[in-house]
Amino acid sequence: MDDGVERNTRTIEDSVITDFEDRMTYSGYLQLRTLLSAQHPLSDPEHHDELLFIVQHQTTELWLKLILHELSAACAYLRADELAPALKCIARVKHIQKQITDQWSVLATLTPAEYAQFRDVLGNASGFQSAQYRAVEFTLGNKHAGMLRVFAAEPDNLALVQGALEAPSLYDEFLRLLARAGYDVPEQVLNRDVTKAWSFTPELVPMFTGIYADTAAHWGAYETCEELVDLEDNFQLWRFRHLKTVERIIGYKRGTGGSSGVSFLKRALDLTFFPELYAVRTEIGR
Repeated sequence: MDDGVERNTRTIEDSVITDFEDRMTYSGYLQLRTLLSAQHPLSDPEHHDELLFIVQHQTTELWLKLILHELSAACAYLRADELAPALKCIARVKHIQKQITDQWSVLATLTPAEYAQFRDVLGNASGFQSAQYRAVEFTLGNKHAGMLRVFAAEPDNLALVQGALEAPSLYDEFLRLLARAGYDVPEQVLNRDVTKAWSFTPELVPMFTGIYADTAAHWGAYETCEELVDLEDNFQLWRFRHLKTVERIIGYKRGTGGSSGVSFLKRALDLTFFPELYAVRTEIGR
């Protein structure tokens, strides 16, 4: 054998399993036959870039599934007063957020001329109709019962979103934990209608100011506050990258789902999940 070829070839170790007649395989465990056969471009003839568009959004949906999994666990841990594992779940969500934010740079390689050649096959399909995205927003507190109408024709998606609407948000669960720990959380907060979007509650700011004034004495609460701020920062970065990618590809056209497009996305940047955790920063050091 030529020495050059031999040096550039990795020997398969004898212990490596190669017979999978009766064994679990990588492909089988991950259901790759199903996963990799779920991309069905509709353009005719098939446009080269439609696969990019499909994979981008399918991948995001997989990450959203994991975010919901982790946020659900975090809420359960907070209900059980187990702060440490809840923070571990939140930390994982933060890394997932970075992944889905960075993904926008891949979609941004799609030029306006390329997208225009297959955009019509989407019909009225739009990310606005993502049940998992809506459930994530609801779980973080940005609730809107009117959104349920979007999923009326899809019972499974409706159940997912409605469940997130009716459940206490991550912030609700954190505030309830603080109350059980002896912090001064107003009764109207603990007994609020959790199907409503969170709105700024100034009565909470003094409590958070006390936590930030002596972080050593309130480390668990303080660390959680900062983790929640990280979640919101990351979410806003995702929203901004979404907006700029849409602006780059379609300009100021209307969205396929009927929205005003970029203008609609800009208004989302004004939404906040944890306003008191930002308001407290004005009080610190006064």
